[in-house]
Amino acid sequence: MPIGVFDSGLGGLTILRSLQRRLPDQAFVYLGDNANTPYGTRDAYDVFDLTTKSVQTLFDKGCELVIIACNTASASALHRMQVSWLPEGHKRVLGVFVPMIENLTRRDWGDNAPPTHTGLENVAVFATQSTIESAAFPREMKFRARDVNVVGHACDGLVDAIESGDRALSMALVEQHVSALLSRLPKPQAAVLGCTHYPIVESMFRAALPEGTKLLSQPAIVAEATSDYLKRHPRYKEVGDTAYYTTGAVEKVGRMAEMFLGQMVNWQKV
Repeated sequence: MPIGVFDSGLGGLTILRSLQRRLPDQAFVYLGDNANTPYGTRDAYDVFDLTTKSVQTLFDKGCELVIIACNTASASALHRMQVSWLPEGHKRVLGVFVPMIENLTRRDWGDNAPPTHTGLENVAVFATQSTIESAAFPREMKFRARDVNVVGHACDGLVDAIESGDRALSMALVEQHVSALLSRLPKPQAAVLGCTHYPIVESMFRAALPEGTKLLSQPAIVAEATSDYLKRHPRYKEVGDTAYYTTGAVEKVGRMAEMFLGQMVNWQKV
């Protein structure tokens, strides 16, 4: 069966590309909710409703494993989905910030032991407003790592600048947002790019952050975690190609998506 990859728009394509490289024979179905993007400024109730609708669409297309390649949806909706919405059976929904937390703390998500000293003292998180307001990342970090200070910053305007292809504006916004966070946390040990659009401008973040800060970008980490998951759950493997769906205008989405994929692909409307 194909693996579903869902995002509120185009950012999840950075996750998809990394998954395709790591699992070149695996069949995928990508769905971008471009008609309702962005999710980053919506409240948790809207995000939950929109996310469950799109995940159900992927279930209906034969995907029994869906990766929510959207940090806002992962932070705001995933836990509620897993607890009260997910139908019984083999269907599973995974998010993108769990592998990041596992990577930082070196602890498996299922490890329910008390928080331990991990060597981490401070972590910067750059994300959308909704992801920051959810407080999901610092909450989950503190369940696993003692004495860690997590400082989040909402990078207003950056997603729009990336999608417009405006490199100069993107650079100016990255520098502005990094400077604002460093005024609160001058020397972060690690910095998390908590939005799947941000890998497009990862080099800009690297240039703006202190040299000693470890920069974590999600695509490679999520792809490796998914590969490991499939080794443990081979029933979700299926050889095949990738199908691309959008709730938005097909031609417009196709043009914008080329920046993320490096090529034109065939998009279909849902």
